[in-house]
Amino acid sequence: MKSSVITEIVKHDLCIGCGMCAALCPKSILGIQWNCYGEYNPSEVTLCNTECSLCLGVCPFADSDENEDTLAKALYWSVPGIQHRPETGYFLASYVGYSEKHRATSASGEMATWLLETLLTKGVVDHIICVVLTGDPDNLFTFRIVDTIEGVRSGAGSVYYPMEMSEVIKKILEMPGRYAIVGLPCFIKAVRLAQKRNKKLQERIVVCVGLVCGQLKSKHFTCYTATLAGVKGILTAVNYRGKSKNQPASNFFFSFTTAEGVKKKVFWNEGVNEAWTNRWFTPTACNYCDDVFAECADATCMDAWLPKYSQDSQAMNLVLVRSPTIHKIVTQGGGVYLDPIPVEYIVKRQAEVVAFKRHYLANQLYLDMQEGLKKLRKPVPPKKPKNSFVSQKIILQYQMQRICKEKYVNSNTNEKNFQKNMHPYLKKIQRNEKILKIITYPHKTIKVHFGRNQHE
Repeated sequence: MKSSVITEIVKHDLCIGCGMCAALCPKSILGIQWNCYGEYNPSEVTLCNTECSLCLGVCPFADSDENEDTLAKALYWSVPGIQHRPETGYFLASYVGYSEKHRATSASGEMATWLLETLLTKGVVDHIICVVLTGDPDNLFTFRIVDTIEGVRSGAGSVYYPMEMSEVIKKILEMPGRYAIVGLPCFIKAVRLAQKRNKKLQERIVVCVGLVCGQLKSKHFTCYTATLAGVKGILTAVNYRGKSKNQPASNFFFSFTTAEGVKKKVFWNEGVNEAWTNRWFTPTACNYCDDVFAECADATCMDAWLPKYSQDSQAMNLVLVRSPTIHKIVTQGGGVYLDPIPVEYIVKRQAEVVAFKRHYLANQLYLDMQEGLKKLRKPVPPKKPKNSFVSQKIILQYQMQRICKEKYVNSNTNEKNFQKNMHPYLKKIQRNEKILKIITYPHKTIKVHFGRNQHE
């Protein structure tokens, strides 16, 4: 059987659903569709009879020597003044701030929206590729090419919903111009892999803006959180990051709108956090990613959840800059409050996410090795946690991650039935958490010694 994303990625549940393979397939053999778990996957529209393997070459989760380190080094290593940390990858500068114009209507500082708008108004790019709400109940969000300030603003805000970029990438190949794209780390990695193999994409995508990511979520995550909010009927709109003046920025709310115009909302601390932190509705591919800071992006934006800023109901952003072009735009300012901040603060803010993702990846590779599965080439070596309770916590979360897919489908999306099925696993992990707190007292966290550096 010919090697392709179907045999090597989809078959092994490693697909993140970015759609790059379908966009660049020279024979238009691949199409993107939903699987039964609310995730995007490629499928063969017609039988593949070629050996080009281009689909694997642009897949961010294919087994390859090309990774975030090698791709970012080729992009940024020669930039004057560039620095490097194993946690963040390359960086020129780091900032904390917010957009004065957008902050009031957003759950964050909206630096990404400001940056995209500025790229347009300064003529750096002609078009922006961002995520927008569609109003289609079967596909609530999609990537779209916009070329106006209003278009960029229609894509403002965080989205925890699957999207694929095959159609917008095809349009870039058809329509000349300079493009900026905003996306999650694995999507930006797919863009960089595609640029190495396609001259048009290399010339036309001139700016990549990344978003910090701990995990992606399936379509069913949105369906489940809607039921927590008491939504009944057909869902047509979601805002994932509403903020309340009476709550810290970290306790944001999800708001939902039905086809009948009924609006409901649920706060992060009202059950959303339970689904998120226990990796319910998280694609398996996320277990094989350790890129938190979108290391292949020209700039990366994230929330400023540092103690100094997280209690501010208005919220702020942290920004990592890698590209001289972006650095010039940021330092010129214009409508933003922006202060330099030591990169150590950004690393500290994301320390738990970095440790979590690299710990997960190391343990996932270890489990694969134990089960005799093919070892993927990753910068993090296979490693089982030394602390048995940490190991048990990861295994329990793995189990919930896998089982929740089937349980949610089998429960016919019934919230109560699903929670009943997940309850035994939650009890186990809660007991494990109590023990972890006891054995690590007086420390707040367990120090995990692992990671990715240039000497490994």
